[in-house]
Amino acid sequence: MTTVDLIWFNAGGGHRAAALALEQAIHDQGLPWRVRKVNLMQVLDPLGYFRRITGMEPEDIYNRRLATGFTLGLAQELKLLQGMIRWTHALMVQRLALHWRTTRPDLVVSLIPNFNRALHDSLALAAPGVPFVTVLTDMADHPPHFWIEPDLAQHLVCGTAYAYAQAMDAGCSPDRVHRSSGMILRPEFYAQAPIARTEERQRVGLDAATPTGLVLFGGTGSRAMKGIAARLPKTPLILMCGRNEALAAELRALPAQAPRVVVGFTTEVARWMRLADFFIGKPGPGSLSEAVHQGLPVIVTRNAWTMPQERWNTEWVREHGLGVVRRSLRSINAAVDDITRNLPEYQARVRRIENRAVFEVPRILAKILEQTRQPARAASRVPVLGLVESSSEHREMAAADRPAISEYPALLRGCPSKAVSKIPKLGRAKRKERNLVAPSIVTKKW
Repeated sequence: MTTVDLIWFNAGGGHRAAALALEQAIHDQGLPWRVRKVNLMQVLDPLGYFRRITGMEPEDIYNRRLATGFTLGLAQELKLLQGMIRWTHALMVQRLALHWRTTRPDLVVSLIPNFNRALHDSLALAAPGVPFVTVLTDMADHPPHFWIEPDLAQHLVCGTAYAYAQAMDAGCSPDRVHRSSGMILRPEFYAQAPIARTEERQRVGLDAATPTGLVLFGGTGSRAMKGIAARLPKTPLILMCGRNEALAAELRALPAQAPRVVVGFTTEVARWMRLADFFIGKPGPGSLSEAVHQGLPVIVTRNAWTMPQERWNTEWVREHGLGVVRRSLRSINAAVDDITRNLPEYQARVRRIENRAVFEVPRILAKILEQTRQPARAASRVPVLGLVESSSEHREMAAADRPAISEYPALLRGCPSKAVSKIPKLGRAKRKERNLVAPSIVTKKW
């Protein structure tokens, strides 16, 4: 049976949600695959040293920033993170390569940014011939080295025309860039039973006739929701707090003239969206796509606090006329007035957006697997622009860069030798591969 690994981590909820949705879609389509969800952080730190030292998971730092709404400066922190990833690249490749050798996947699908070079390089070394695919869970790339790595044999699945154009402009091979119609949403956003909307709104305490806003800032909420609720005392609201119980309690305590529903953690986000008329939140690719798919015009902000990888999403909103983009939530009243006065026009434009990505991506992956297995590609099955027989000239070039550990040519360059643990000896079959060189790994500096 074909084994497909979906790579995710917990920085924000979108990567895990995409992995779960893709796993479900693969199952629903009856593909004969064994799907494994692989948490990258658990592979890189299986004994939890980071948590033992700090008392938290690596992703918790980022998630706490989201929960507090203090996202100013994340662009600079991203550069710092990427620098650390480059510095530890060789060690990550070593750890990941050992993981691939043990688990032997047939296809690796990354649903995360920043780590794709390490994932690709380790897979190319440990499992030549296994294709590597990156499915963007953002609407746009934030180059360099965020989602797109144009010098690698990385298949890309892009959910917007803009991301597709970014990949092509970066020089990616056209046969490795694939287009889907949007972000991956959970299948339950498509298989929805009819509801008596008026009766259901009345049942939960909302007014059936007054336009109602749904406020959502990811799976942990945000303190920005308090400011929104305080500024909109006369607007019916559904306030989605996720796992942030403290925020939910504070919102319930706020005075309001209009009916409100404060919702904690729930698996029924799609249902709550169907009870609303418009969306208020940050321009995250997941919640934004979910709202539009459910027919909700959106109110979002773009300013210095907006995460760099999400800023283009506001251009998408403007380009398609899907809602209102403001610089600050201080003008939320004017934005709500705009949406409610022109609600039918906004709703009509929102309905024109069709997103079937969760059904398209499994077919794209199946096609990549089929092409990889074709006999005509047997000579170039390694996702590093193909393995080539090493000429004496090329072997000399490789040897100049190769450190003492021959199993990892050039990837360990720049890494202190004491920091690299001894790698298990190769078996006879692996030793035969030493006459093959992956040139894009050996010679490329980044």
